[in-house]
Amino acid sequence: MAPTYLSFAVAFVLGFSGLAFQRKYLLSALLCLEAMMLSLYMALALLSIQTGSTILAPAPMMLLAFSACEAGVGLALLVATSRTHDMKNLNNLNLLQC
Repeated sequence: MAPTYLSFAVAFVLGFSGLAFQRKYLLSALLCLEAMMLSLYMALALLSIQTGSTILAPAPMMLLAFSACEAGVGLALLVATSRTHDMKNLNNLNLLQC
């Protein structure tokens, strides 16, 4: 495996492990999701550059747009729950009771 792909894989695994093990605050979970999406974006952009395929060219930009939308929705949920319930902990939030 090339060192660049290994670094992207390590970045994705670190983001996933941060999401799996550090689930106390919603903002830290959103940051881990964003790190995972950015590592996927960089790997997909590098893959499309190295292969020279025109089919893969718009894929990194679409992934980046979806990750920006995901971050916006996550921050909107964080602000909404912070205003209504005055809590930021993931453990205290139960979506079925909100």
